[in-house]
Amino acid sequence: MAILITGGAGYIGSHTCIELLEAGYEVVIVDNLCNSSHISLNRVAEITNKTFTFYKMDLMDRAGLESIFARHPIEAVIHFAGLKAVGESVQLPLSYYHTNMTSTLILCEVMKKFEVHKLVFSSSATVYGLPEAVPIAENAALGATNPYGRTKLMLEQILQDLAASDERWGVSILRYFNPIGAHKSGRIGENPNGIPNNLLPYISQVAVGKLTQVNVFGDDYPTPDGTGIRDYIHVVDLAKGHLKALEKIKAGSGVDIYNLGTGRGYSVLEMIAAFEIASGQSIPYAVAERRPGDIAVCFADTEKANRELNWSATRGIEEMCRDSWRWQCSNPSGYEEDSFVLHELAAGNYHKTAQ
Repeated sequence: MAILITGGAGYIGSHTCIELLEAGYEVVIVDNLCNSSHISLNRVAEITNKTFTFYKMDLMDRAGLESIFARHPIEAVIHFAGLKAVGESVQLPLSYYHTNMTSTLILCEVMKKFEVHKLVFSSSATVYGLPEAVPIAENAALGATNPYGRTKLMLEQILQDLAASDERWGVSILRYFNPIGAHKSGRIGENPNGIPNNLLPYISQVAVGKLTQVNVFGDDYPTPDGTGIRDYIHVVDLAKGHLKALEKIKAGSGVDIYNLGTGRGYSVLEMIAAFEIASGQSIPYAVAERRPGDIAVCFADTEKANRELNWSATRGIEEMCRDSWRWQCSNPSGYEEDSFVLHELAAGNYHKTAQ
């Protein structure tokens, strides 16, 4: 039986594919590569020395998706695919609502048609909006403040309604906090398009000389150093959380919601200092005005995931920064489209491909 990974060429998806392959799962990946690179998949195969099947396909292609389900004995789906930039979602709300909502509805309809009822859904801590208290537990009030977060929140409700309609469904909703880091090999990592939206990729690009300085948005928050505090989790810990969630839904039904974080926060200035130590580079920064909607402190209550999934984050901030720096140094321009990689991909020497 196979596990279908939508968005498997992306940052979190590619790391999760490694964990699945190394755990012995058969993996089928669907990705339209709109914000990811097929080169990450070559490197997944290189790291694991295992094969998998990849389809370059958009989830909006219902007929194509049905052909995949008809061709493979799919047991469960881990759903990463979707548009994911908060700032961009404010500028392009219709694109975010259409892409994230419609693609997930089509996926669920096809799953239902082929009697596949197990789903791990990639959600986000953005569904909490402006938290009333920290740490944030899964039963905290919800109230996303941007279109991206609202798509996640609405899809969470749709999946809960779906599971309530048919007891065969088992759905695990994972609310991520702030994924950072990279695989220890330095071969795969976060590869943002253009200027990074997130703090750690921005810091690492300053350290490697691609950007001149980090903009610190606000130093007057009610925190020890005045800068915002967030919960950062190593992407490999996050990937391992997906395996634990998959194992649980395979054995049961209904809907479970879990925070995936470390349960502790670090400020912007603490992150800059930690990255300076990891990289040996000076990270210049300048304080700018607060951004609308930013909050002072946000970190997870992870007790439920610790207890029910037997999962916890094990990698500290030092390892997160070291792995991010190793990836950035080895890949200063991200995944480069060199002719050798393209030739190997075309030849099928790293993994099976299908159209």
